[in-house]
Amino acid sequence: MCKDCGCGLGAESVTIGGHSHDHDHDHDHSHQHEPRYAEPSHQPGQTVSLNRSLLEKNDRLAERNRGFFRAKKLLVLNVVSAPGSGKTTFIRETAAQLAGRLRVGVIVGDLATDNDAAQLRAAKIPVVQITTGTVCHLDADMVSKAAAQLDLDKLDVLIIENVGNLVCPADYDLGEDLRVVLLSVTEGEDKPLKYPPMFHSASVAVVTKSDLATAADFKRQQALTNLKRVSHHAQVFELSAKTGDGMKAWLDFLVKQRSA
Repeated sequence: MCKDCGCGLGAESVTIGGHSHDHDHDHDHSHQHEPRYAEPSHQPGQTVSLNRSLLEKNDRLAERNRGFFRAKKLLVLNVVSAPGSGKTTFIRETAAQLAGRLRVGVIVGDLATDNDAAQLRAAKIPVVQITTGTVCHLDADMVSKAAAQLDLDKLDVLIIENVGNLVCPADYDLGEDLRVVLLSVTEGEDKPLKYPPMFHSASVAVVTKSDLATAADFKRQQALTNLKRVSHHAQVFELSAKTGDGMKAWLDFLVKQRSA
């Protein structure tokens, strides 16, 4: 996982909303990896100090975010998936179809380009882009800085579109209320079994691009069985953002969650 391998440590800065920020996301360890446990000692009575959690700093910031968002009465979603699963279309249609019921703003994370943010901006959705460079996930500090560039008092729902990656984002709490993992029918039924930490960490699982299920020879029952095996606690939705099939149940769920 990211906390072990140190991926992204070469990045010097992260760009948020067109502004460059010093990249203090150092995973709380240097590029030269420290031993994860002490060498055994033959001296009697020696005390060994265990390393503090590599994610302790992020966890503190995430709790601060969560308290701030709740004070603003925001429902916050952390949307995670593999690249190409349809996150941006899913988020765009969610925001558009909630218009008149809930006001939605978006934070978009990508390694490079602002293509997704531009697509959302064209749909008149308030959006802030985070360009992470070589960092393969968002963290709580990035989200805090990006959220400061949105008028949160004019929002009911904040959606965070995480970097397309089914590995590292699983470790990073951003201060969200719900972690939403997407599984596209074009990816195969075994994704939950291949990436169990991500799917297990999610409170909601959404099977996307259902309109392509037949063409992709998607084995629906097997996929649902795999989701239940790994994400047994998650609420599952099946939908197509393109055709609108299944979207009503998802939107009604968000309205209910926001009111709660």
